[in-house]
Amino acid sequence: MFKPPKGIFMYISNQQEFGRLLPTENYNASHVHADLWEIFDNPLDWKEKYIHPNYSNIFTGKVVEEPCPDVFWFPIFSETTCDELVEEVEHYGVWSGGKSEDKRLVGGYENVPTDDIHMAQVGLDQVWLHFIREYIGPVALKLFSGYHTKGFAMLNFVVKYTPERQAYLRPHHDSSTFTINIALNNKGIDYQGGGCKFHRYDCAVDSPRKGWSFMHPGRLTHLHEGLPTTNGTRYIAVSFVDP
Repeated sequence: MFKPPKGIFMYISNQQEFGRLLPTENYNASHVHADLWEIFDNPLDWKEKYIHPNYSNIFTGKVVEEPCPDVFWFPIFSETTCDELVEEVEHYGVWSGGKSEDKRLVGGYENVPTDDIHMAQVGLDQVWLHFIREYIGPVALKLFSGYHTKGFAMLNFVVKYTPERQAYLRPHHDSSTFTINIALNNKGIDYQGGGCKFHRYDCAVDSPRKGWSFMHPGRLTHLHEGLPTTNGTRYIAVSFVDP
């Protein structure tokens, strides 16, 4: 054992990280992007790859914006997350078609339907709920002081807007305490038009940023609509949190 000279304090620390041991027992290479499922087994690598590099600034800086009253806008996903999630759902390819009759739901009917794929359909439901608890929950507590989310959501889905299938979504309230709405691709590059309008405040956000999320109350105060996508394909990921 190393023993320092008498009366001399010595502190030794390994300041360099040379890598990590990664468990691979549950790794499922059958997915298009299997790393998306690694939030439980390899959480550090998952965060490094999939969470926006400015996420921590939500709590320490001035990165959060409020374009409309109680509509908060913040970075959450990396470019990689957005691209891989879109590719994963497109690989699955069974879009709902924006029809009210929906066998995926308990009642079999959706009052305000979107052309979407549920996270449960591609096996990402538990990953997504863990993401909400780990990364959305702390943001909700900061932005809505005193509210501790349960981190539960029954409806988690990716929406596809196109002029040919479904270009917009009529005014509605969400069945949630609060909603997150994450842009998965770029306006002006992948599509034209789009955005969200909040009627009570006559306020619209028509230039969504890839990897950034809206967070807003779901019921009563925030009647909103999806503005028309006029060209290309727009993708968003949505969760109705604490229904």
